[in-house]
Amino acid sequence: MAGQGESGDRAAAGGGRMSRRSGAMRDEVIAFKRERILEEAAAAFYEHGYQGTTLEAVATRLGVTKPFIYYHFRNKAEILSEICRRGITEAVAALDAAQAGEGTPDQRLAAAIEAITRTVLEQQAYTAIYFREEKNYPADDAVELNRRRKAFDYKLSALLEEGVAAGVFEIEDVRLTALAIGGMISWAFTWYNPRGRLSTAEICRRMAGLVLRMVRRPE
Repeated sequence: MAGQGESGDRAAAGGGRMSRRSGAMRDEVIAFKRERILEEAAAAFYEHGYQGTTLEAVATRLGVTKPFIYYHFRNKAEILSEICRRGITEAVAALDAAQAGEGTPDQRLAAAIEAITRTVLEQQAYTAIYFREEKNYPADDAVELNRRRKAFDYKLSALLEEGVAAGVFEIEDVRLTALAIGGMISWAFTWYNPRGRLSTAEICRRMAGLVLRMVRRPE
């Protein structure tokens, strides 16, 4: 009887592991499908605008029916909100990493600027949609997105203030400088050309250099 109990326990444990693996695979598949919807919707919004794009058009690009999209998103507005949430979330995360990282304030600022610029360039369509379609944000999501944008400005200002306190930066107006830096980086989506003369890595490096020249204390 004891042997049968142990065998049953092992079978139950094995079944539990299989169930967890199956659940994890299901989650991965769902995440992949959501990502594909976002990619095609972003491409369509970028090319034709949010108002000029229907869910039928997005479904056609994916080679699926509209119910497939509705299984993953409630409506077109939810897709817009998720697209716009991506870039600002990654930008805030880059500043968090810079604040928590090692090195001098200027080293950490340079690392943050490179990471944020890379996000803007590699997600050019997402960034463009974030700025172009602000008037179409659902009301609740507009509040959240604005809160995240303010968090970005606050965290960048805090990093600049740290550099001023350490005697590394010389900045007359930290808040204004943070807004200017954020605007300079964000606006790169309007002129960036993936086939241009500079690689993405080189643009990121040079943008960091420009920012440091703006804020560093003259030697």
